[in-house]
Amino acid sequence: MNTRLLARGFFMSLLLSSAALFVHAEDKATTTAPAHISEEIPQASLQGSGSFRWFGLHIYDASLWSSPEGYKPDSDKPQRFALDLAYARNLYGGKIADASIDEIEKLKLGTAEKRERWLAQMKKIFPDVKQGTHITGIHIPNEAARFYLNGKLLGEIRDAEFAHAFFAIWLDKKTSAQSLRTKLLGKATAG
Repeated sequence: MNTRLLARGFFMSLLLSSAALFVHAEDKATTTAPAHISEEIPQASLQGSGSFRWFGLHIYDASLWSSPEGYKPDSDKPQRFALDLAYARNLYGGKIADASIDEIEKLKLGTAEKRERWLAQMKKIFPDVKQGTHITGIHIPNEAARFYLNGKLLGEIRDAEFAHAFFAIWLDKKTSAQSLRTKLLGKATAG
């Protein structure tokens, strides 16, 4: 009977050790920034992540990458950060641009003329996506928003006001996706 208990204890110990190694490996994989993000933000770390659903449909998973100091929503200091969206379904690029402008308008950012110009610029940049496609936006403080498709440069919109308005869709206190904002801000104060 003692050998059975020892064997069972050894097996449980081995199982738990394997599980711990798997969890650690998975944590490391999800906290290592993709190359294009690391090039834009040296020593980037994952600040938070979550899923966006619309009427129960899984649309995308979002991840916020920041410098080691972290993105702070109420900071007066301009911050470079990356927002990566991994799409869970096929969507037209034009529809992504339309939805982005709708959200910017709900936040009352930009004038009608600016939003019209921003929409045209996004429609030129945003491609159609399919399940598994990643679009990454890089916030370049006081300058631009730069976009990548699966790690390859798509283009940028060199307008600081647009960059602020675009990322406000997810990070503004008045976003329509409050739960996702909280998850993205992770370790930062969600105030």
